[in-house]
Amino acid sequence: MLTLYLILPALLVAVVIASVWLERWSVPVILVALGTGIVCGSDVLKLWHFDDMVLTNQCANLALVFILFHGGFMTKRADFRAVALPASGLATWGVLLTAGATFAVLRWILGWSMELSLLLSVIISSTDAAAIFSILRRQSLPQKLSSTVEIESAANDPMAILLTTVAVAGLASGESLQMSTVLLFFWKFGAGPVIGYIAGRVIIRLFNWLTPQDRGYYYVLFIGVVMLTYGLTELAQASGMLAVFTAGFVLGNGSFVHKQGVQNFSEALSTIVNIGMFVLMGLLVFPRQFADVWFEGLVLFLVLTFVGRPLAVFIGTIGMRLGFRNKVFAAWAGLRGAVPIVLATYPAAAGLPIGNEVFNLVFFAVILSIIIQGSTLGLVAKWLGLSAPARPKALFNLEMITMAKSDYDMVIVDLPGPKGTPGPRLRDLRLPEGAIITLITRGDTVVLPKGETRLEGWDQITVLAHAPDEDKIREKLVESFAPASTA
Repeated sequence: MLTLYLILPALLVAVVIASVWLERWSVPVILVALGTGIVCGSDVLKLWHFDDMVLTNQCANLALVFILFHGGFMTKRADFRAVALPASGLATWGVLLTAGATFAVLRWILGWSMELSLLLSVIISSTDAAAIFSILRRQSLPQKLSSTVEIESAANDPMAILLTTVAVAGLASGESLQMSTVLLFFWKFGAGPVIGYIAGRVIIRLFNWLTPQDRGYYYVLFIGVVMLTYGLTELAQASGMLAVFTAGFVLGNGSFVHKQGVQNFSEALSTIVNIGMFVLMGLLVFPRQFADVWFEGLVLFLVLTFVGRPLAVFIGTIGMRLGFRNKVFAAWAGLRGAVPIVLATYPAAAGLPIGNEVFNLVFFAVILSIIIQGSTLGLVAKWLGLSAPARPKALFNLEMITMAKSDYDMVIVDLPGPKGTPGPRLRDLRLPEGAIITLITRGDTVVLPKGETRLEGWDQITVLAHAPDEDKIREKLVESFAPASTA
C-alpha cells in the first residue's frame, strides 16, 4: 500500500516537475522518466525494489497498444501521401536493412554469438517517435524531411516488434528457420493491417451509432475497442501492434461522434502509459550491472548509429529525391527509445538464458542514443542548414466536442512568416459558405476576429467549417496571405 499510494505517485509527480523544468534544454520526458526510475530503484536510493521482468513485459505490451494506436491516430493521410514512399520504406525495409547491417557487423566482423547478434539487431532496429517529437518541436525543418522522419518513427515500431517476436519464438522453441515460420511472418505482417482497417471502420460505425449523453462512456468504449482489436488480432496469430496502429490511422482520418474528445483522451492516455512504462523500466535496471556490459553497449550504439542506420537511410531511399543533407539528418535522427527497451524484455520473459544481458545492452545503447543523438539533433540540423527557429506553440485554442453526428469541425491554420508581416483583412477573405473564423491567436494574445482585423505572419487561425472544406480553407488563407507578405 505504501508503494502504491506514496512512492509511485511521488515518482510521477517528480517526473512531470523535472520534465517541465528541463524542457528549456529539450530533454525528452522519457529520459527523465528513466532517470527517475533508476535513481529511485534498487541500486541508488533503494525506495522500490523491483525485478519482475515478466510483469514489466506485460505492462509494456499494454502501454505499446495505446502508444501505437495514438501514433496511427495522429498520422494524417495528406502528410502520409506526400512522403509515403520514403517514410513507409524506412518504416519497413529500412528496419530490415538496419537489422541486417547491424547483425552482419556484430556476427561476422566482431564475432559475437549468433543468438546475441540476432536478438540485438532486431530489437534495436526501430526509432522512437516520442523522443523525436519532443526534441524537434523547437526546430523548423523542411516539411518533407520532418514529415518523413516523424511518420517513419511513428510507423516503424510494428516491423521491429514483428521481427523480435519471430526471432524470440524461434530461439525459444529451439527450431531452425522453417517455411512455416516464414509464412507466419508474412501472415502477421499482411493480416495485421487488414484486420486493423476493418476494426477501424467498425469502430467508426459504432461511435456514430451509439450516442450516449455521458461523455465518459466514449472513453470506456475507446479503451475497450482498442484492446479488443489487439486481442482479436493476436488470437488470429496476426500482428496486434500493426492492427491497432492501422485502426488508429483509420479513426484519425475518419469522421465520428466525439472525435475531438477521443483524440484528447488518447493523447493523455498514451502520455500516461509512456511515462509509467519508462519509470517501471528504470526501476527494473540495476546500474551496477552496467559495469559488465558498458563496453559492448557502447560498441552496439556505435555500430547501430554509424553503420546500421546510415546504410538503411542511404540505401533504403535510393531514387526518392530526398537529398544528401536530408539523408544525413535522417540518419542521425534515428533515436532509439521506448520500443527497443520494451522488446528487450521479451527474451527474458520467454526464458532465454541471455535475456538479462540483452536487456542491459539494449538499455545502455538506448540511453546513449537519447543523450548523444537527442542532445545534438538541433545542432546537426543547423550545421546542415536545414533548420530555423521554430514558431512558438499557440497558447490558446478552441475545441469542438460533438455529442451527435455532424460534418462541422474546427480547422486550424498556421499562417506563414515572417512574424508580424501584414496580411489581408478578414472582410476581404472569401471563405467557403458556412465557414466562420472563431479565433485568432497571435503570440500570447487573443485577437478578436472582426471584419477590420488584419491577419499577420505567424498568426494561428481557427475556423468553424464543414470538414470537407478544410483543404479549400487552408489554401485560401495561405494564398490570400502570400501576396500581402511579398508586397
